[in-house]
Parts: sequence; structure tokens; C-alpha cells
Amino acid sequence: MRRNRGNRSVISRRGLLAAMLASAALPACGEVMTSSPRPKLRGDDRGAGKAAPGQKSAVTTDAEALVQAAKLTGTVGFVLMDAKTGAVLEGREAGTALPPASVTKAVTALYALEKLGSGRRFVTRLLATGPIQGGVIQGDLVLAGGGDATLQTDQLGDLAARLAKRGVKGVSGRLLYWEGALPYAAHIAADQPDQVGYNPALSGLNLNFNRVHFEWKKAGADWSVAMDARGERFIPQVSMVGMKVASRETPLYTYKGGASREDWTVASGALGKGGSRWLPVRLTGLYTAEVFRTLAKAQGVTLPEGQAVQALPRSDELARVESEALPEVLRGMLRWSTNITAECSGLSASGAGSIAASGQAMTAWVRQSFAVGASFADHSGLGGASRISAQDMAQILLRAARDGRGLKPILRDVGMKDAQGKVIKGHPVKVMAKSGTLNFVSALAGYITPPGGREMIFAIFTGDPARRDAVPVAARENPPGSEAWISRSRKLQGQLISRWASLYA
Repeated sequence: MRRNRGNRSVISRRGLLAAMLASAALPACGEVMTSSPRPKLRGDDRGAGKAAPGQKSAVTTDAEALVQAAKLTGTVGFVLMDAKTGAVLEGREAGTALPPASVTKAVTALYALEKLGSGRRFVTRLLATGPIQGGVIQGDLVLAGGGDATLQTDQLGDLAARLAKRGVKGVSGRLLYWEGALPYAAHIAADQPDQVGYNPALSGLNLNFNRVHFEWKKAGADWSVAMDARGERFIPQVSMVGMKVASRETPLYTYKGGASREDWTVASGALGKGGSRWLPVRLTGLYTAEVFRTLAKAQGVTLPEGQAVQALPRSDELARVESEALPEVLRGMLRWSTNITAECSGLSASGAGSIAASGQAMTAWVRQSFAVGASFADHSGLGGASRISAQDMAQILLRAARDGRGLKPILRDVGMKDAQGKVIKGHPVKVMAKSGTLNFVSALAGYITPPGGREMIFAIFTGDPARRDAVPVAARENPPGSEAWISRSRKLQGQLISRWASLYA
């Protein structure tokens, strides 16, 4: 759905997002609990469970039994607080700092809301350096990015249609693209395989979360392959990213990037009869410009190949598309755990020159704003160097709710789940939370809200950083043992939340 304001286009829903994310592997963005069995209450479990000196309460003992049953290597830390008073109801290794994974995005959301304001929209514009005469721009046409991480092909197609509606048929000069609104980064984290779609490049001009759609089909003894930038309404082919099928079993992919194109090979032994996935793009501005040129041609506008420009020339605006307002952009980021949205939002908020420097700026802000000792290497949590304790994360959530900083309303209700991991429809307890997953790392933090009862704040961090770091980079898309480890962690998260909702609500 789209709302028009004169010559502006306001994006109200990113319809292709679910399909894009579903077709790509996203181990850094796992979404919460797979099960949440509800243990039977014993008589001594119904109170706060204070123990006599030197003794463990039944509550603490039962929580520890759940932890031991999960059989997780590494560390399990958690804390449960009363949301009104801040009193700690339960805790275990609450002060131990662990990688927060995508729970980092909750902090990034707070940071962006404070620094940018809830009314901020990210704008992509078409600029002309000269007048339109006889349907031809007398000068250059500039595609200028504004740091919108959520721009998709359909919105770019609408921008091309607006250009045609102005009567433009071509340009006397060049098609320029400007991506300097944000610093360029070839990837979010350096320690990931080339092919993972959740680790693309980023700049001030981004498209389709900087991913290209790769599709293959068996064709006799060979395969046919296609690379495109598909949306819901437009499916433009992409030529600056190439793919060849290589007769081999491993490695699965190889990648070679150049100044004007990107080339992949894929192992034939992994293809089967057919399939598709989204691959990351490194030449983000060139990719967006090529797709725009193709879409413009379909509207009757002939443009030359795109060229990068380092500084915006003096020009007049012809058309624009805007992102949704920042809270909705962040709501989508938290719902789908899109790493590029987190990094672009954080970089826009800090104005820093790199992801690392921006992570340091957010770290300083968090420490000053919430009096915690966290450390962030980035804004998405994809890098494994960030650290925060369950106690500090809960403290951030507590202060954010008290101060009305706007995080809680945009968190997703992840729901209460049964022993089979299915959401219990209509369950009265709401769990507004953000999850995070890396290899051998799983985290969940948020608010437990029972109807008419005590609201609680929780943070659960589980991680074996040494085991994660020992996985070779090439194997990090799906290393042996990680999936089972994460599944047990999520089950534990569900058990703890169910237990807390039963005991303390």
C-alpha cells in the first residue's frame, strides 16, 4: 500500500520482506522460543521463595534444574525484575557479560529514536543538474541515496514512473549515483562466509537489503541460472552480478569482486533440480543504479550506465520516495531482525565514519544514559565482539520503559508457547521481546505482561563464545552442533518465561 503526497511517495509496507527473508539463511536473526512448557507448580513455588540463610529457595533450585537439563556448553545468565520497582526476582550469572547477538537491535532502536527523532524518514531522490527541454534533461540525472536500508525494487520503479510523468525521455549528460549519506562498508562483519545474505555491504544508497536474487533450474545435463532484483510488481534482470555453475562438490560458493561487477560460482553438487536464494551485493550504489536504469527504460526513459559521484552537484529535485517514519522502520527491523537496517539506523544516528566507530559511539551513549557497562562493536549484533550482561540489559529495558523512550510499543509479541513450540493462541500473557542468535549464542530480552498482574522485565543470555570462535569462517553458515545447541537454548528460554509468568504474575 502506498500513500502519495504530491511528488513524494511514502512507503507504508514492505510487502516483499517476508519472502526475501524466508528464502535466505539467517542464523544471526533467529526468532525466539521453540517451546515453552508450563511446569506444574508445587506449593512452595507460589511465593517469591525467599530462602533461609545458606539455603536455596525452591524457585531458584527449579530454575537451576531447567538450566542443567538444557545441557548447554558455555554460560547461562538471566535476570528477572519487577518492572515497577526494579526489584530482582530471580537471577543467575546476571552480571556475566556475553554476546547479545540481535538483542543489540533493541539498544540500536533506542539510540536511533533519541538521536534522529520519531519523525525521521529516509529519502531517496532524483536530482537534475539542468532544465528539462524537449523531454531531455540538459545535464546530469542524479540518483541520491539518503541512507534508506528498506528501499525495494517496487519503490524504485515508482520513482522511475514519476520521472517519466515529468515528461523526461532522456538526459544529455550522465546518470550519476550518490551513496555518500552513509560511509561505505563492504560487509557488516568480517568473520562470515561470502554467501550469507545477512552480511551484505551497505552505503547511503541501498536496495533490497543489498541482496540479489539467484535462481537455478535443471536444464538437461546443465542448469539455467538467473540473477534479478525482483519485487512484487517488477522483476528487473541484473547483469553486473554474474553466476556460473562449477562442476564440483565444494566449496559451495566462490566470490570475486571488482570495480564494476561481481562474479560468483556455485558447486553443481549442491544444486539439485532447482531452487533460489538471496545473495549479498557489495557494489551497492552501482547495483541500485543499474536496476533503476532498467526500470526507467521500461517507462520510456533512456539513460546511460550509472557512474558514481563523490559529492552532490548543484541540482533541483524531480522526484523522491520516502521510507516509513522511523518507529515503523525500527519495528520492521525488530520483527525481521534485518542487520542492514540496524547498521544504517545506527550510522545515521551517530554520524560516525565506520561501523566500528559508530558502535563505540553507541557504547558511550548507553553507558552515559543507562549507567551500564555494555560494549557494542556494531548496531546489529552480527559481530561476536559485543558484550553485555543480563543485569545491564534488564536495566536498560527498565529505564527505557520508565522514561517512555518508545521501545516497548515497537517490540514484537513473541507469544507464550506450548511444549511442542506452538504459539498458544489467545494466551493472556504477552511477551514483548527481541531475540538474538549466533552460532552457539542465543539471547532473549523484553517484557512479560500478564493481564492485570505484575509486569516483569527479563533478559536471558546463553553463549559459548569460545566454541563459536573456533568454527572456521567458511563453515559458519551452519556449523555442526550449533542448530541443536540453539534449539535447547530456546527451549530453556521458553521454560523460564513460562515459569516466571506462573510464579510471579
